[in-house]
Amino acid sequence: MRTELSKGVLRRTPLNPRSLRGSKSRSARHSCSGFTYLEMVATAAILLILASAILPMARVTRTRTREIELRRELRTMRTAIDRYHQAVVEGKIGGTDVKLGSNGYPPDLDVLVEGVTQVGRVDGVKLKFLRRVPKDPITGTTDWGMRCYQDDPKNDSWCGQNVWDVYTKSGGKGLDGTRYKEW
Repeated sequence: MRTELSKGVLRRTPLNPRSLRGSKSRSARHSCSGFTYLEMVATAAILLILASAILPMARVTRTRTREIELRRELRTMRTAIDRYHQAVVEGKIGGTDVKLGSNGYPPDLDVLVEGVTQVGRVDGVKLKFLRRVPKDPITGTTDWGMRCYQDDPKNDSWCGQNVWDVYTKSGGKGLDGTRYKEW
């Protein structure tokens, strides 16, 4: 209900829904709805600016994730190599001949997965150090660079006698500016 003052008399009249819409004609009302071309161009420009700011951040995030995975896989393999060496030192496993230059380190990465027969066990139970050779997140392969105990730490060639350390074969640089091979 609405109250109107007409010729000094107050009247109450019911509300008409069409009167609430205004006095414009039907065609005039429909021409005002929707977006203008300028509004659409402005919206597209804003979205383009936001997308151009987000894409570099997504690339950095993806690279950072791969670097974290690389560090984790290197730590896993180096820990397994150290556990193998510790088992040789403690006499739990044998088969490493010092004359061949193994120095108590595994001959290759597959030995860590396949396992080594323990000394004094007649049932043939093997001591395993890795479930699988992990995939290099940077190169996408299980082909890792290896260093012998006798090798120079900066040398990229492997002597083939033992595995003292592992590194990625990627030639790229990390977000911190160091080469992945040096990790």
